[in-house]
Amino acid sequence: MTFDPISRQTVSAQIREQLLRRIVIGELGPGARVPSERELSEQFEVARTSVREAIQGLLSLGYIERRGNRTWVSERLPEVAVRGGDDEKVFVRQLFETRRLLEVPIFSLAAERSDDDDHAAVAALLARFEEPLSLPEFRQLDREFHTLIASACGNPLLIELYGKVLDQLFRSSEFETLLSDERNTSVVRRIVQDAIDGHRAIVAAYLQGDPIAMECAVAGHLDTIEHSMVDDLG
Repeated sequence: MTFDPISRQTVSAQIREQLLRRIVIGELGPGARVPSERELSEQFEVARTSVREAIQGLLSLGYIERRGNRTWVSERLPEVAVRGGDDEKVFVRQLFETRRLLEVPIFSLAAERSDDDDHAAVAALLARFEEPLSLPEFRQLDREFHTLIASACGNPLLIELYGKVLDQLFRSSEFETLLSDERNTSVVRRIVQDAIDGHRAIVAAYLQGDPIAMECAVAGHLDTIEHSMVDDLG
């Protein structure tokens, strides 16, 4: 019986994994420009040859594409543009209605199709919510949480569409206005805690691989947060 020797991960593989994670969690969303080789080599403090190898790996996997002399995250769908109206609460309802129609079935598929590596990544991310977080830190982590789970659904088109809708939510001036208003400080703290509790229920269903339990957990989570934002925020 023979085994292959264990080798340490190459520099280019580490770069590729970091870039891929940024793509998966939506920090580098569909259609976004990937930093240049020079920019990446400076940030990673490595030779450009290592960056070039990492980029080539992502190109071959289809996560990024060349357009002229630039590299972009692959995009299959047009941009989702959402414009808020004069009533912030109406816009909140519309976004949550859209999320509900997408997020419940996508997360249900993710619960059914995820594997042990997916479970480990989500469990590790959930643990980070136990740390003291500022509101901006929570929102960034919240987006990463939802995007990471959705990425396990196995359908690139659904993942991209959901990511575009989620991007509108987290870039929404309507949301930002409601959450940053000093009159809403105590309510926002409660919303954050309710969201973390909702995340725990979602992860429990995810780790069990139970799509029905996931549907209930996601629907309950969205209902709770929407109710608080529409009815309790000033």
